[in-house]
Formats: sequence, structure tokens, C-alpha cells
Amino acid sequence: MTGTHRRIVIAPDSFKGSLSAAEAARAMAAGWSSFRDGDEIVLRPMADGGEGTLDAFLAAHDAEPRTTRVAGADGRDRDAPWALLSDGTAIIELGVCCGIEQLGSARAPFTAHTAGFGQAIGAALDAGAERLVLGIGSSASTDGGAGMLSALGARLLDAGGREVAPSPDGLASLASVDLSALRAAPAGGVLVLSDVTNPLTGPAGAAAVFGPQKGIPAERIGEVDDVLSRWAQLLTAAAEADGDLVAAPGSGAAGGTGFALRVWGADLVPGAAAVADLIGLAAASAAADVVITGEGSYDAQSAAGKVPAHVASLSSAATVLIAGRITPDADTSAFAVALSLTELAGSSEASLTDPRRWLHEAAASAAARV
Repeated sequence: MTGTHRRIVIAPDSFKGSLSAAEAARAMAAGWSSFRDGDEIVLRPMADGGEGTLDAFLAAHDAEPRTTRVAGADGRDRDAPWALLSDGTAIIELGVCCGIEQLGSARAPFTAHTAGFGQAIGAALDAGAERLVLGIGSSASTDGGAGMLSALGARLLDAGGREVAPSPDGLASLASVDLSALRAAPAGGVLVLSDVTNPLTGPAGAAAVFGPQKGIPAERIGEVDDVLSRWAQLLTAAAEADGDLVAAPGSGAAGGTGFALRVWGADLVPGAAAVADLIGLAAASAAADVVITGEGSYDAQSAAGKVPAHVASLSSAATVLIAGRITPDADTSAFAVALSLTELAGSSEASLTDPRRWLHEAAASAAARV
């Protein structure tokens, strides 16, 4: 079908476990064009600091893809992609360096660390990066960012002056932290993307809230929390940093990596809003007639800062939500049309079997309705 030329901006989050944000955006574009082939379509795949953050920047910017060999979450070396933008900004995702998805059904709660993330940051600094934008979602570890800092030159020492492993097991023997060789943050600053607001320690901290999903058994949560407390005490003393950073919102993100990044001088910001700003989504949406967004599961929590809600807030144009599923308690009042792949396909199993087909169908249906 053809008709009046319209401008369509497509800005979904990833459909986790199914399609990346970029893949979902392309499927939606194909579906829309199958009904309205004369429209201009602009792809702006989104992210919130976790999976897909790097892809979002690569899709929207003049960026040079890079790859660095790093230590993965499973202890084996892997190639981690990152990007260097033309303005000297490096984009790095923790998840692609040492994320939990690398472990599959296995977990390594007491040995996993963030050294691979630090190695990628070091490679970016070596390449001349003047500013860092770091997505810290999908962490596999609860090391308080010790692995990251050790890869950047920090020395973690036991009472005998021997280096300890930067993991919960190793940090249990930590007696001192030497930051004399720690690399400085770049002059342009470090921006950390995370929607997590938890502190480092305590009942709402990294170990208590996120430890179970990383494999820490309930009876050892307190032990890991104590390790993080000791790490925080020694690190802040060595850095002459404010001890209040332990309780700062987001310090518990990525198993406490948010805390270590704060000590290093980084600023933590809400992920979805920052990604949208950095990829120019507001400007793209301002000129749009229709904006399409989506995610794997849209529920009662999605309106509080998640990608679809933020995308909807940026535009006065008709906004379409396409989600893998939409729960009955979800508020979809911000959207002109809200479509569930589960409902279109007849079941969640059917929609997950061929998500591209159902995204195509949903976008074509939206094109007929808005």
C-alpha cells in the first residue's frame, strides 16, 4: 500500500533471549514497509545500559568498531567488541566482556570477576579515547568492581603483600589496596549507564538483591556482603574517597561495579534516558509522524524509566508499542496502539519460535491502524 509520505522512527529495546534491538527494529521496519512502502523509516535501536547499548551507538553514529581480547566471565579469553566514536568517545558494554549470558545455565558466584571489562577500558584508553560511555548491565559477578580496577592497575594485597584474586573468594583475604599504578580516568569523563539504584551493601545491596540470580546461595549472602563492605572500606581509604559512596544510588549495580566506577570518578546516570540523548532520539522523534518502540515484556514496572516509556515521552507523534507480551497490570495509556506478539501468535511459545515473523505482522498491523 502507498499513500501520503510519512516519517517513521523505530526505536525498540532488545527482546531478551530472542532478538537484539537492531534485529527487532529491522523486522518492524520490514513489516511496516509491507503495508506502507512509501514511508521513510529511521532506525534508532535503543538500550538502557545493558544488552544492545553498543549496537545502539553503532546504528546512530559514525563509529569505528573495535575488538579486544579479554578475560570472560567463564575464565576463558574472548573477543569483546567496543566502539570508538569520531569525537573520541569509547562505548563499552560490561556484558559483552564478562556478562552472565556467557555462563549459560552455569554460575560462578565466588570466582567470577570484572577484569575483562577493565581490560576493554584499558584498550580504549590505549587507543586514545578521551571519554568513556559504559553500559554495566548483565554482570556475572559480585566483585565490587575489583576485577575492573585491578585490570586498570590497582593491586589487591593480602596481609603478606601477595596479590589476591579480584573475586569474592579472593577478596575474603584482602588486607590492603594499592592504587599507585591505577590508570586515571580520561579527561572527558566517564558516563555510566544503569537503571539500578541499589547501594553497594546491606539488605538492598548488590549481594542481597542480585546475588541469588548470580548463583550465591542464601546462606552465603551475608558473607559476600561482608566481603564487599571490607573491600569498600579499603578502597575508599586508598583513594581518599568519600565513604558515603557505598550508599549512593547505583553503587550496587553490576555486582558493585557501580561503586568502583564512582570511586574512579565516574558519573552514573539513568540508562534509557542517556542512550536516547546520546543517539539523538529526541531530534529524530520530533520530525516523526509515528514512533514505534517495544521490548520483550511490558509490565507494571516498564512505565518507570524503561525504554518504551522513555521513547514515548520524547515525542508528540503517535507512538506504537510492540512487546513480546503485555501483562494485564501494565499501563499502556501512553501509546496510540499496543500490540502483543503473544496475542498475535496465540501463545508465548509460538511467538518465541519465530519472533521476526510476529514482529513483522505486528508492525504491518500498526501501519494499518495509525
